[in-house]
Amino acid sequence: MVALAFASLLLAGVAPAAAQVAPGVQAGISNDPDQFFAGAHVETRPLVDQLRFRPGVDFGFGDHVTLVAGNLDFVYRLPFPRSSWALQVGGGPAVNFFKFDRHSDVEGGFNLLLGVRHREGFFTELRVGMMDSPDLKFAIGYTFR
Repeated sequence: MVALAFASLLLAGVAPAAAQVAPGVQAGISNDPDQFFAGAHVETRPLVDQLRFRPGVDFGFGDHVTLVAGNLDFVYRLPFPRSSWALQVGGGPAVNFFKFDRHSDVEGGFNLLLGVRHREGFFTELRVGMMDSPDLKFAIGYTFR
């Protein structure tokens, strides 16, 4: 319930700037906990140069735990010369809601990410988590334009 409220607030907070953001989806696998996850995000236009704000939420299932991860990522694009592709680096804080068999917990975390992104919106990334975020996440996703 708390996770659903967090996701609603996250997405509602960007509604007034709807013309300036692009929605997207992502899915993948994570390690520690070993899970499949799927989620959604919104991405702003560049704040400065190629720096964008990309908050999102991932729902993870498996390894005897359900995880809802609220990510407040900043991503920076480094376009490859004469290519439709760009290197994407970034990271940011996270709020992680863990639901175990008999109890639940809320923990803070931090993520670093590295990936590649196509101009049309497709991306893939590797995410390294610190503190109480999943240790490693591999995702594929798409940001709609």
